[in-house]
Amino acid sequence: MKRLTLLLALGLLVQFASAAPAPYYQWRSKLNGALACSQTPLGAGWEKFAGPYRDARCEKLIVAK
Repeated sequence: MKRLTLLLALGLLVQFASAAPAPYYQWRSKLNGALACSQTPLGAGWEKFAGPYRDARCEKLIVAK
């Protein structure tokens, strides 16, 4: 039983160690075309415009391999 618990705990630790931050996207307002950079959708009045980006200023694109 202890061995199973230890293996489960190690499996969870591996998952946490490999986690990466969420990418950023540029969002465009449907109302006036303003741009914003965010990791999450800003609401119904916004549409995804560009991305994904690595930084919060939406300057460094993530290059797909």
